[in-house]
Amino acid sequence: MVDKTDSGLPRAVAIAWGTHVQPQSGPRRGLTHEKIVARAIEIADEHGLSAVTMQRLAESLGFTTMSLYRYVANKDELFLLMIGSESLLPERRPVAHEDWRVGLRAWADTLRQMYRAHPWILEITRGPTSVLLPASVVIVDEGLAAVRSLPLTDQDKISLILAVSSYISAFATLERDLAGQEELEFGPEAMAELGEVITAERLPFAGPLFLSGGYVGGPLDEESAGIESEYDFGLDLLIRGLAARFDAGDQSSTTSS
Repeated sequence: MVDKTDSGLPRAVAIAWGTHVQPQSGPRRGLTHEKIVARAIEIADEHGLSAVTMQRLAESLGFTTMSLYRYVANKDELFLLMIGSESLLPERRPVAHEDWRVGLRAWADTLRQMYRAHPWILEITRGPTSVLLPASVVIVDEGLAAVRSLPLTDQDKISLILAVSSYISAFATLERDLAGQEELEFGPEAMAELGEVITAERLPFAGPLFLSGGYVGGPLDEESAGIESEYDFGLDLLIRGLAARFDAGDQSSTTSS
């Protein structure tokens, strides 16, 4: 259950936007929501999200854990405040461009930069509360700026940037999972062994691809192999698909189709 303020706002949202009053009493003054969130982000960046505990965070700030709970209700609220911090956003921001294709790609690349710099963001569950946090609203605003010239309703523009951002977060998750793992390249014996069970008869489409070395374990192609080419291909596919739809004159609302 989400903790709410007297006005009905989720407490994390009010804290993140600065409308929630800071505690005025306690054993020691000097602790603020901003300091707590900034330090928590530093710990997550250096050691991962699992290292962010209330006890460790309090000790690193020079306070007791009980003092910390006067500012942050629990770890879930802390995590929301962390992903809502505008400090996560890259310093180099997407610049509005007349061509929506260029603008949308720049916006997508900015999202990817954020996930790459702070991969722990992908471990935190997002939902109705998180989209109201400062970082999320800034991201949405910049996404809407990128597609402002498209003849769509506001809701359809939101749906469009949601589709692109979902691709970016999914790809960033894949990048995070693959980080540090070595590429597989099988020798003839290994390929022959798997070739006995991965056959064209059993798998008529994937089988031949594997046997040719084009799936996993085959020779690496320096020109096409790598995460960057896969990322570019997927993003280009999305943007070209959208462009084809509008070039064809299909401007119908997704909500009415």
